[in-house]
Amino acid sequence: MGCDGGTIPKRDELVRKKKKVEQKDKDSELSFRWNHCSITQQPLQTPVVACGMGRLYNKDSVIEAVLDRSNLPETAQHIKNLKDVKDLQLTPNPSFKSSAEKGDSYVDRQSAPYICPVVGLEMNGKFRFVFLWGCGCVMSERALKEVESKLCHKCQQPFSQEDVVVLNGTSEDLDVMKTKLEARQARLKAEKKARNDAKRRGKVDATASSTEASNNIQDSANKLIELSSKNQNPEEEAKSSANGEKGSQKSKLQNGRSDLKAKNGVRDKVPNIPTKRPVEVNLEDPVFKKTKGSYSVANDPKATDVFKSLFTTHQKARQQNKAHWVTYNPFYN
Repeated sequence: MGCDGGTIPKRDELVRKKKKVEQKDKDSELSFRWNHCSITQQPLQTPVVACGMGRLYNKDSVIEAVLDRSNLPETAQHIKNLKDVKDLQLTPNPSFKSSAEKGDSYVDRQSAPYICPVVGLEMNGKFRFVFLWGCGCVMSERALKEVESKLCHKCQQPFSQEDVVVLNGTSEDLDVMKTKLEARQARLKAEKKARNDAKRRGKVDATASSTEASNNIQDSANKLIELSSKNQNPEEEAKSSANGEKGSQKSKLQNGRSDLKAKNGVRDKVPNIPTKRPVEVNLEDPVFKKTKGSYSVANDPKATDVFKSLFTTHQKARQQNKAHWVTYNPFYN
């Protein structure tokens, strides 16, 4: 076997076996999944969202991936828009201290930045956590089972078992979450279709009612027109008959008067009706006369002598040798 020279071989050197597959550290894997985004593998930062399959994401990375779907991994292909994810209402851990990792220092991987608001368990991967799709509140599965209620333990909103989503669940949990996701999407589609049908029915009913109302209004208007025409016809007939009788009476009276005047030889004289004298109204404002060029203060009979002395047209102003104190008079004339 080539063992000359005093060498002593060992059993593992002579018997070759198949090497064991290298196993991953479960603790480090869980810590990574609970503290990093499933799309970009970056540390989780608020706001944190989760999909219907229970995977955690940064909201910024989800928005970027939705805009450019080439960045979406296979595990997140079911995310079509922001309606497929839910904002998580996380409870911060007061004892958690975030510090920069150093190569020669111990890093506590069991400490988590978030805890359960009911029991106080840390969300580090050792305990199962769930969130409610309706409100987005995150709590431990132990709290949800021990404190049975149809209301959320954090925000007191009602929920059903279909709204419970397990965070970072196992393969069996993923199958259950997938069926719940499909049922939720089908329910949302049915509700949307029902709303659209109701809107269409409402529009049809509104148009039908509007047409009926317009027809009723038109019929009532036609009836009113017919009634008014019927009421006006007898009045017009009575007026026309009365006018005819009056005309015949006037013609008879005129004929009788003409006969009497012809017999008596008296001519008809038209009475002289006195007309009123036209009243001349002076609508011109007396104050407006002062704006004309022909107006002069010196010739105004209503102006006082003291007021006239203020102007250069006064006799004293013509005789003075100095300039007027109100208006400057250079005495060019």
